[in-house]
Amino acid sequence: MQTKEITDLTFDCYGTLIDWERGIVETVIPILRNHGVEAIARDILEVYRDVEALVEMAPYSTYAEVLRRIMEEFGRHFGVPLALSEEHALIDSIGNWPPFKDTVSSLRRLHQSFRLSIVSNVDDELFARTQRCLGIEFDQIITSQQVRSYKPAHGHFEEAIRRLAVPKKSILHVAQSLYHDHVPAKEIGLRTAWIKRTSVLGRNGLAPSAEVAPDITAQSLGELTDVLMSDIFNIAARP
Repeated sequence: MQTKEITDLTFDCYGTLIDWERGIVETVIPILRNHGVEAIARDILEVYRDVEALVEMAPYSTYAEVLRRIMEEFGRHFGVPLALSEEHALIDSIGNWPPFKDTVSSLRRLHQSFRLSIVSNVDDELFARTQRCLGIEFDQIITSQQVRSYKPAHGHFEEAIRRLAVPKKSILHVAQSLYHDHVPAKEIGLRTAWIKRTSVLGRNGLAPSAEVAPDITAQSLGELTDVLMSDIFNIAARP
């Protein structure tokens, strides 16, 4: 793979560009504490991971509804009655979930040489809140609301290929989640770059376990950016 072959970078958002683990934990812990429950990050994120995967496998509902159901499950799991306003806490807070430290600077650098698109399990309006803190305007934004399905279904990637109208070899999909992103992207013939963000839950992050071989592995988006912007980019998969 050479840089000159790549014209388009597609990005997962939450977990790749946005530190959603921090955003989720910082939203949920104060609510549980107000009910007398002291929870640790791992417990919160494990509930989030399991409930999100189950709801997204069901017939389509908005991501706002997914987030509400996750909060509802937190109440059941920790044995506390949540008010309606508390059930909407993740929905209300998503625009405040922080970017990783290397996100904005990396996106600005990459946008000098590539078209950048979002391919995310989210609603249009919820992503619009996040967009404000990412520092660029994306060339395409593809959401679950638009394709009426959730990754790891193929809908996002098929729509990206249709809209970008370039050969598959010209697209590199950049993501943290092996389960949500790398498996389906590879299944339909896209090349992928794995950003190995540090996670409380280990290698798979806030996602079910999956096994797949990305084309590129980087420890951060900054590291990937350095590689893609270099004059000698010609890299095989790394462990």
